Amino acid sequence: MSSEVLEIQLIAIVVAVACALPGVFLVLRRMAMMSDAISHAILLGIALAFFVTADLTSPLLIIAAAATGVLTVSLVELLNRTRLIREDAAIGITFPALFSVGVILIARYAGDVHLDTDTVLLGELALAPFNRFEFFGYDFGPRSLWVMAAILCINVVFIAFCYKELKLVTFDANLAATLGFSPALIHYGLMALVSVTAVGAFDAVGSILVVALMIVPPITAYLLTNRLSRMIVLSGLIGVASAVGGYWFAHYQDASIAGSMGLMTGVFFALAFLFAPNRGIVAIARRRASQRWEFAQTMLTIHLFSHEGLPEAEREAHVNHLSSHLHWEPDFAQQVVRNAERRGFVRNRAGRLDLTHQGREMAQLALVK
Repeated sequence: MSSEVLEIQLIAIVVAVACALPGVFLVLRRMAMMSDAISHAILLGIALAFFVTADLTSPLLIIAAAATGVLTVSLVELLNRTRLIREDAAIGITFPALFSVGVILIARYAGDVHLDTDTVLLGELALAPFNRFEFFGYDFGPRSLWVMAAILCINVVFIAFCYKELKLVTFDANLAATLGFSPALIHYGLMALVSVTAVGAFDAVGSILVVALMIVPPITAYLLTNRLSRMIVLSGLIGVASAVGGYWFAHYQDASIAGSMGLMTGVFFALAFLFAPNRGIVAIARRRASQRWEFAQTMLTIHLFSHEGLPEAEREAHVNHLSSHLHWEPDFAQQVVRNAERRGFVRNRAGRLDLTHQGREMAQLALVK
């Protein structure tokens, strides 16, 4: 494996993890659309800072873009507080306006530099290793890797030191305020973190993949676990798997690396959406089927119990009568009886059903409920 290939994968992995960590809290706070707004709106800050510095490597670009991200959040909340429009509409008004201004400025005044609209949307990880970080004549590797590694460290430190506060504000902002915490401070701190992360990843992977890495791995992790700590770890691991898998898919298919990474996030989400142990479609279908059979067996025991000892018990307790009385298909009725018999709720004596002690207790418990 060449050093360039290794560097591209390392950049992709660091970007994926750095984006996924703050994305967990965006997903839990139902602010997924905010990441889309921030990742697009920061283009205006990048463009304005570039016009001032004329240097794509200037730290001022990160500062200006992060400030634009916070400005976007503030404008959205300002519009939302008027109660005249909802939050999603406020986002739909704010970020297209800021993003459009940024695109116009770049297309009009920066068309002959690397800062172009294709880079804005798609990025190009294959070119990231060529932008080196050199210090005193020594080559320390790709600049993007150092920038994103620093941002990842900031994210980890922020989440580690503010974990309890983030958790409390995420799940119960009112309780956090009652206990003396400042939900607004935590909120804007998180939004600043999201903005800085989006800016750092912007040049390497483009705004589209920033949104994918910030939202899809956390949503996928959300389908797999109920614990916040596990969700954070799983989100990072899914981001790593998406980065590595996306790179090699692009390598063998001669496709866009950023596009392939975005595709892999979708693949992992689809797998979790279908096969997650508790929230997956397959698990839900199995649970509903199990509940259907459970309910049918309960209805059978109640039916037999309600006619037990009465003159019509002989007729009502016969297998062939269940279809007409309970409005079941004959095959379904036979299967319910077999399941109930296997679980020890009834005894089948040549078509005549008798409740066992366990079945009688089940019917009595269901009637009490």
